[in-house]
Amino acid sequence: MMIQNKPSPAAITSLLVALAALGVAAQETNSIPPDTGGCNLFNPVPENLMRELNSDRPDKTESPFTVDAGHYQLEMDFANYADNRSGDSTTKAWNVAPFNLRIGLLNQVEANLIFDSYLQVRTDDHVARTSTTQSGVGDFTTRLKINLWGDDGGQTAFALLPFVKFPTSTDNLGNNAVEGGIVFPLAVKLPHDFDLGLETAFGCLRDANDNNCHADFINSITLDHAIIGKLSGYLEFFSDISTESHAGWVGTVDTGLEFFVTENIQLDCGCNFGVTRAADNFNPFAGITVRF
Repeated sequence: MMIQNKPSPAAITSLLVALAALGVAAQETNSIPPDTGGCNLFNPVPENLMRELNSDRPDKTESPFTVDAGHYQLEMDFANYADNRSGDSTTKAWNVAPFNLRIGLLNQVEANLIFDSYLQVRTDDHVARTSTTQSGVGDFTTRLKINLWGDDGGQTAFALLPFVKFPTSTDNLGNNAVEGGIVFPLAVKLPHDFDLGLETAFGCLRDANDNNCHADFINSITLDHAIIGKLSGYLEFFSDISTESHAGWVGTVDTGLEFFVTENIQLDCGCNFGVTRAADNFNPFAGITVRF
């Protein structure tokens, strides 16, 4: 059954802020972290002092952890597919090799370069009996992740993640607008080796039908746990609420698996399932994270 009522963005944001406050109260450091405060992009953290691999994928909830200074992390889909059937039309979209290159600038600061390498979108109008196909590259996004606490240990971690999207897409695959916002990711270690991730985000996006802007609110929660050996899995709820008139609430339930091949390589796969009318019906994907 499709969910139709929009939850209040303020209520969801307040809940996540309250959980963040609880996380701060619960924060503990079990050991003294290595001193890497003097490291930077040109003075890398020694390999033996690097933190455990933490990826911003495969779930949609961003991680508050940064890449070690002077190191790089490539996170990408091999491919992902989205199927959206709404009213009298069907949209099928392929995204091949979209990537996020994370660059460790300082011990708690990293830069992100995100690009949709190749997109193909086919729209079928069942009433007019027409089909339209668009293909080309997507938009380019830059982000700066600033970890405020928890990067080197503790029960919680929190970061600020401002971003700006630049219109680089071709074949009318984007909206030709510069857009931006900020993400607030929180991680909490729970009993029995469960890892909880929370995110609230605010964006200023351009309206679909004019040059005005509207506010966009994203909230998500994800729970991750080891399954066996180096294999783990997650379950996530994601919500995207737009203040643009007549815009639908996007809600998805997401699940997937992660497998650590080595301490610097992670493979993953998963699928996002739409639970509201505005969301894609389903969105399977597979990808990889490589740190170097």
